[in-house]
Amino acid sequence: MTATTDFGSGSGSGFDGLDGFDSGLTVPPELSARAPAEARGTARDGVRMLVGRRTTGAVEHHLFTDLPEVLRPGDLLVVNNSATLPAALPGRLPDGTPVAVHLSSAQPDRHGAHLVELRRVVPGQAAAYYPPEESPARAGLRVALPAGGAAALTRALTARLWYAELALPAPLLPYLAAHGRAIRYGYVDREWPIDAYQTVFATVPGSSEMPSAARPFTAEVVARLAARGVLVAPVTLHTGVASPEAHEAPYAERFHVPAATARLAGHVRAGGGRVIAVGTTVVRALESAAAADGSLREADGWTELVITPERGVRAVDGLLTGWHEPRASHLLMLAAVAGRPLLAACYREAVRHRYLWHEFGDVNLLLPD
Repeated sequence: MTATTDFGSGSGSGFDGLDGFDSGLTVPPELSARAPAEARGTARDGVRMLVGRRTTGAVEHHLFTDLPEVLRPGDLLVVNNSATLPAALPGRLPDGTPVAVHLSSAQPDRHGAHLVELRRVVPGQAAAYYPPEESPARAGLRVALPAGGAAALTRALTARLWYAELALPAPLLPYLAAHGRAIRYGYVDREWPIDAYQTVFATVPGSSEMPSAARPFTAEVVARLAARGVLVAPVTLHTGVASPEAHEAPYAERFHVPAATARLAGHVRAGGGRVIAVGTTVVRALESAAAADGSLREADGWTELVITPERGVRAVDGLLTGWHEPRASHLLMLAAVAGRPLLAACYREAVRHRYLWHEFGDVNLLLPD
C-alpha cells in the first residue's frame, strides 16, 4: 500500500490549491526508515539532508555532515532539549485483554490529568491503532498497569486520546524506567532501546516521542558548527503521542523558552543572522513565545498554538525537520515556514531520490535563501 501526500485535496488538511504540487505524489512504504541509521550501516550524522531555499526555489542534496557549511556564521540553531521517555506501558483490561497504554507527557496537564492512548497488542509487532468504533476506551474504564498500578479513564479529548488518572506505586519517571518501553509504530522493524530515541541535546525528561529532527546531531557536528560560528541555544517542548493514523491537529504541550534563548534570538536577528528551528517542536515553542513583531520573551506553560500558512511564523526564519506522514498536520507548519511551492518541490524530490521517512530517516532543511 502506498501513502498519498495530498496537499490539494479538499479533505480539511488546509492544503487546498497548493501551487505547483502534484496531488498524486505517493510515498512508497519502502521509504519508511525501519531502523536507526547506525543499524543500517551508517553513522547517526550520515543521513541525507535535502536543502530547500524559499527565495530561489532551489533544492540541493547533501549529507547531514554538510550542515556547518550550509549554514552561515552568525546563524542560530534552536534545539529541543527534551529527553524521550519509555512511555509505552503494558496494560490489561478488566476482562483480561492485554492493551498497550501510550502515555502523553511526563507531566499532568493544568487540570492534573494525563493523556493516554490505548492501542491493540499484536504479538511480535508494534501495538496497533484502535479505530474509534473498536476501541475499548470509555469513561470509567480502569486499565491495570505493572506492579499494581492503574490508569482510570475519565473523559475523551479526541476519539483516540483520553484523560486518565494514574495510580502508581512509584513516581512516574522511575516507574516508566522500570516498566516502560519506547513508543514504536508499525514501520519500525523491532523494539529498540530508549537510547536510540534520544538526541545529543536530551537533558530534560518529558517527551513521549523523540524530537527526531535533532537525531542526526553528534558531538562532532556540534563542534564543527561552533567552529563555523553557528550558535546553538535550547528550548524545551515535551512532545505528546503522535497520530500517524488519525492525523489529528496538535493538542496542548508543555514548553519553556528560557530568557537567554529569547535574548540571543533577538541579538542574532538584529545582526542579520537567521533563527533556524531544529524540529517542529521548536517552531511551536518559539512561536508561542513570540510577540506580533517577532520578538521573543521568556515563556513557560502549555501551548495550544496551531501554526498554519495563514497565520505564518514570526520568530523563525528556517527549519530543519524530518519527512512527515501524508496528511500530517505538521505539513501546515512546514508550509508556513517554507511556502507551499518549495514544500511541494522538496517532497517530490525526496520521493524521486528515495529519501527515508520517519524518526530514523533523512532530514529536510528549509531556508529562506
